[in-house]
Amino acid sequence: MARNCDRCGLFKFFFWFFYIAFLIFFLAAFIFWLIFRPNEVKFNVIDASLTQFNFINTTDTLQYNLSLNITLRNSNKNIGVHYDRIEAFAYYEKKCFSKVVLTPFYQERKNTSVLRTVFEGQQVVPLSNLDFGKSDEVFSIDVMLSVQIRIEYGKFKTFRFKPRDIGCPLKVRLSYNGTVDEGFTKAQCEDAYFFSDPDTMH
Repeated sequence: MARNCDRCGLFKFFFWFFYIAFLIFFLAAFIFWLIFRPNEVKFNVIDASLTQFNFINTTDTLQYNLSLNITLRNSNKNIGVHYDRIEAFAYYEKKCFSKVVLTPFYQERKNTSVLRTVFEGQQVVPLSNLDFGKSDEVFSIDVMLSVQIRIEYGKFKTFRFKPRDIGCPLKVRLSYNGTVDEGFTKAQCEDAYFFSDPDTMH
């Protein structure tokens, strides 16, 4: 009986030890987060050029050529971001017509990086019977960015994870001379939840 009581007491000791240690660790991590809470990376489309956007009704084929410059602003003093995978998707009328995979890179602290993104080609897309191809037409195109990242703080790096996708709603004027739309207004993308609400660890 005494031996069983000793085992029971030892079990309770380890249980409370690990329970209290977990609470202390959680509280310390929470306080650290409140003190060093980082700023989210800001995404903006600063210019755009749409030189082809033609829909062939007989074959449901969309021909397109869309070029963008997207800025990523990391305003944190002590945090860098490893972009291990970057995919950009282009949508029209909520239908995806193009996808490009961009080159992985590391974004330094207090840095603004520019992503040059080009959607070019043709794709069968079931769209409404609209009259495409007129110069000076303005099209509402949504660009969605999907990234897999690692956060670097000093020598510490997180596991790779996938935050929420980042949407960039655009209004781009069709131009045939290959120039940037002079009337294009910088488009602010949706918030990136790299730090406040990361999604899936890999």
